[in-house]
Amino acid sequence: MRGLIELKQKEIRDFCIKNADSEIVKKYARYFKDGYAGHGIDTKVFEKQRDLWIKAWENEMTLENYLNLGDELMRTGKLEEKSFAIAFLQSKRKNYSPNTYERIGNWFKTGITNWATTDVLCMSVLSNFLVDGIISFEKLKAWNDSDSEWQRRAVPVTLVELLKEGLEPKIAFPLIEPLMLDNSEYVQKGIGTLLRGLWKKWPNEVEDFLFRWKDQCGRLIVRYATEKMDKEYRKKFRALKKEKV
Repeated sequence: MRGLIELKQKEIRDFCIKNADSEIVKKYARYFKDGYAGHGIDTKVFEKQRDLWIKAWENEMTLENYLNLGDELMRTGKLEEKSFAIAFLQSKRKNYSPNTYERIGNWFKTGITNWATTDVLCMSVLSNFLVDGIISFEKLKAWNDSDSEWQRRAVPVTLVELLKEGLEPKIAFPLIEPLMLDNSEYVQKGIGTLLRGLWKKWPNEVEDFLFRWKDQCGRLIVRYATEKMDKEYRKKFRALKKEKV
């Protein structure tokens, strides 16, 4: 089995190296403060190969195989290699279990080191564990205590995807309240984005929530949460806000 994983890893890496583009790396580097660790592969090229592999490997690669492959790609791979790992897992959604969720959680210790990989994982994979009822919201909430800012960011970003499923404030607020004083700008942006999405359907509930927290929480939460409000209206959320994170 180890040989199979090594062969797949090599095939993926060879593809990435062959299709690397330094101009694409330069284009996206500005979005990553700590550096863009990617090959720079054109999106269409990536998606075409992704679909080819998923189809070709459908019977050969089980969910367990993809988890093992993902362990290696997360530990040693660049951004696109990690994105392949996430896409492969997404293709095995019908086989998810609580253990799958725990295995994925370990990736935050070994290889998830930026907002992009975090967000793709949340949107493509993690949200499905909640939609399909495989884990409880309390399981997700437990990640609030993680040492990894990316795992903490995964809490609100996963919930953002659940807005499509009718996520309500009464479910979301208790899950993000433990993060409202988080110092990470990426966690704050995730929370603000979630609140902005909730505000579209439940403006009164979200505004009441913001009023309670606006003088304590990080500025980015308020800024992102009120982005779609009228310029004059959103001033009331900032007027008394002290300049502190």
